[in-house]
Amino acid sequence: MTELGNVQVQHQRLSKAKIIKRATAIFIGAVLMAVGLEIFLVPNNVIDGGITGISIMLSHITGFRLGIFIFLLNLPFFFMGYKQIGKTFAISTLFGITVLSIFTSLFHPIPAFTEDILLATIFGGMILGTGVGLVIRYGGALDGTEILAILMNKKLPFSVGEIIMFFNIFILGTAGFVYSWDRAMYSILAYVIAFKTIDVVIKGLDESKSAWIISDNSESIGNAIMNRLGRGVTYLSGEGAFSGDDKKVIFCVITRLEEAKLKEIVEENDPNAFLAIADMAEVRGGRFKKRDIH
Repeated sequence: MTELGNVQVQHQRLSKAKIIKRATAIFIGAVLMAVGLEIFLVPNNVIDGGITGISIMLSHITGFRLGIFIFLLNLPFFFMGYKQIGKTFAISTLFGITVLSIFTSLFHPIPAFTEDILLATIFGGMILGTGVGLVIRYGGALDGTEILAILMNKKLPFSVGEIIMFFNIFILGTAGFVYSWDRAMYSILAYVIAFKTIDVVIKGLDESKSAWIISDNSESIGNAIMNRLGRGVTYLSGEGAFSGDDKKVIFCVITRLEEAKLKEIVEENDPNAFLAIADMAEVRGGRFKKRDIH
């Protein structure tokens, strides 16, 4: 009974630690997005996509604080997400949007960090993308467009990414009428920078890749990968559909920075080897952690 109680307490503490970690990451991400908006983009009349972009334009037209529109316009999507996507995601999203709304209001009186439109667009997009990527990585969202796209994807023959793109083309194009066409183009640039930054934050700089190698010298290639890269390999049995010959297939997981070295190893051992490398969204468990090479 005592041991079971200890296990339960440990599990409960672990859950609390995860909740605190998630809440902290979402909080930091929302604050970073607020910095990108109110200290870089909005003062220079550059907008973001999605509900945030609509909120920026409404704030500009009406004179009301940006945070009010961000909160009110995203609220319906919170209820949609709660019913359709899940409680944890919805609560994380509501928390992030609330923090974002509060801090955009707090940062509003602060003057723009730079009046150089290009610098504001680049750094504002990077900071905003870092914040959004952090929130997405820890299971939340800062814009209702993603939730709407997920729900519409079930009824429309378009992917989530395509639906979001359609929304943003319309919203960013509208910026040309509200501000000017050069500001609309800067807004598109900020959106592209933010999008790429989100991708880096979610996947990480150490993005993982899977490699499949088919060679008659599979053992020498496998040994070289283990000795020179410090990565484990798995040998799989295969059969050539055309030749009918038995083949030994090497499978391994590497990082983006190790891709060139892997190609070099394969080229040295078998210039005619078949090599396929693909991006991987996530790697867990096993022995992916790199061992020391002496």
